[in-house]
Amino acid sequence: MEKASLPVLLCKLLIGTLLFWLGSVLVNAEDPYLFYTWTVTYGTRSPFDVPQQVILINGQFPGPPIEAVTNNNIVVNLINKLDEPFLITWNGVKQRRTSWQDGVLGTNCPIQPNSNWTYQFQLKDQIGTYTYFASTSMHRASGAFGALNINQRSVITTPYPQPDGDFTLLVDDWFKLSHKDLRKRLDAGYALPLPDALLINGVSKGLIFSGEQGKTYKFRVSNVGIATSINFRIQNHTMSLIEVEGAHTLQESYESLDVHVGQSVTVLVTLKASVRDYYIVASTRFTKPILSTTASLRYLGSKNAVYGPLPVGPTYHIHWSMKQARTIRMNLTANAARPNPQGSFHYGTIPINRTLILANAATMIYGKLRYTVNRISYINPATPLKLADWYNISGVFDFKTMLSTPTIGPAHLGTSGFDVELHEFVDIVFQNDERSIQSWHMDGTSAFLVGYGSGTRNVTMRKRYNLVDAVARHTFQVYPLSWTSILVSLDNKGMWNLRSQIWSRRYLGQELYVRVWNDEKSLYTEAEPPLNALYCGLAKRPL
Repeated sequence: MEKASLPVLLCKLLIGTLLFWLGSVLVNAEDPYLFYTWTVTYGTRSPFDVPQQVILINGQFPGPPIEAVTNNNIVVNLINKLDEPFLITWNGVKQRRTSWQDGVLGTNCPIQPNSNWTYQFQLKDQIGTYTYFASTSMHRASGAFGALNINQRSVITTPYPQPDGDFTLLVDDWFKLSHKDLRKRLDAGYALPLPDALLINGVSKGLIFSGEQGKTYKFRVSNVGIATSINFRIQNHTMSLIEVEGAHTLQESYESLDVHVGQSVTVLVTLKASVRDYYIVASTRFTKPILSTTASLRYLGSKNAVYGPLPVGPTYHIHWSMKQARTIRMNLTANAARPNPQGSFHYGTIPINRTLILANAATMIYGKLRYTVNRISYINPATPLKLADWYNISGVFDFKTMLSTPTIGPAHLGTSGFDVELHEFVDIVFQNDERSIQSWHMDGTSAFLVGYGSGTRNVTMRKRYNLVDAVARHTFQVYPLSWTSILVSLDNKGMWNLRSQIWSRRYLGQELYVRVWNDEKSLYTEAEPPLNALYCGLAKRPL
C-alpha cells in the first residue's frame, strides 16, 4: 500500500479538525431551552375586597410570566389539578409548523383532571409583548392567564434606546360570578352582564411601579379581559408607542391608548414630571357605566401620594378610537426579530388570491342565545379537527358548512372551516352589523390591518386600504356597525383558530378554523404529531 505524503496527511488532519469543529458548532448552535412546570389549581383571592375562587398557576394570580428571547424553545409541563379538562393557548405565538402546540380544542385534546401534558414550541422569529391564557370553557374568566414577553437577540438593533426598566401590566375585566356560574348563564341562553370591576395584575388598587426622574421605562400593556375594551393612560405623562404584537411602530406620542380585548401594546414613558406619585389609569370603553381602576407611578424620592382628578379618557367615542387606530403604523426601516427591515416585505404589491367576508351576529337557535359567523354557530366536536385531518377521519368537519360571504337565512350549528392553500394571500373582511364592538384573533400568523370603515364594506373600499405601512398584528378590533379588513399571507401550514376574543361570544359559537394546506408532506413545512400527543374522540394513538 502506498504511503501518504506528509502534506496529504496534514491536509486530512486539517479537514478532520474543521469537520469536528463544524459539527461541534452545529451541535451547540441550537437555540436555548426554557423549562417550566406549572400546576393549575383553584385558590381563593380577593381581587376587589371580596374573597372568591380563582384559577392559579403555581399558586400565582396572574400566572407566572415567561421572559424569553427570540428563537428560545419553550417547554411547559402543565399539571391539571382542576375538576375539568383544561388547555392553555399562547396568544400571538405563531407556532411555526407546529399547530399541534396551539392549545385550542381544534388542535389539541384537553388535559384531563389529575393528569399532565407537556407543550414544546419555539418562539421562532418573534419579538414583542404577548400573553397566554386558558382556552377551554370559561376558565380564563377566573384567572389562568399571564405574560409572555419575547425580547430581541443582542445582535439585532432596536429602533429606540435601551430603556431603564421594563414593566408588564395585565388589565383584566372581572366578574363576581365564578367561571362555572358564567358558563351556566351562557348555557341557559343568557348574555353576560357587564363586568364588576377592572384589575391590573390581579388587583384593583394599591399597585405601585417605581422609577427615577429623567429615566425612560418600557410599559407592556395587555388586555387579558374577556369582554371589554380599555383605555390606558398615565397622569401628566405622554407615551411613545414602540411595538404592537410583534411589530415595531412609528413612535407617535399619545396621552391615552385604546387596547381592545386580546390586544397588547408596548410604550416608552420618560419620567419628566416633578417628583411625586401619579395615577396609572385603565377604564372601560363603550360601556355604561364606565369602570376604571388605578395603579401608581412613583418617582424615587417621592413624599407625595397620588392626588388630583384622574386623567380624563374617552368613553363611548367610536370615531375617536377609529381615528387613533389609523395612526398606528409600522416602522418600515426598523428591524423586528431579523436583521432585515420590516418594510422589506411589500405586502401591498402582492395579488389577492381570495376574499373571505365574515359577518358576526347574535341569534336564537333552539330557543337559546348563540353567536354566529356567516349564519354558522361553531360547536366543538369530540375529535380535534387537526387530528381528524391528519389521520383522515371522516365525519368530524367539512369545508362546505360555511360560505365565504354572508347570506340571508336561518342560523344553525356546525363545525366550520375554510380550506386555504399554503402561501395564499387572503383579504379577510370582518363585517360587524351589531351595535357592540368586536375583537377577532387569528392563530398561526400576523396580518396587516389595512382598513376600517363604517357601514357595509364593498370591493370599492379596497382603494382606501393602507398598502404601505399597516401594522401587522394578531388581534383586530371591529367597531360597531362597521368593518375591518386584514391582508394575510398564509405561509404557516396547520389548522388555525379564527375566533372572537370576547369569550362569551366564542363560547357560544363565534369562531371557526382555517386549514392552511398543500399535498406535500415535509418536515420543512409541518412537523409530525408530537410523540406525547393526546388522542380523544375518534382519534386513536397509532400502534
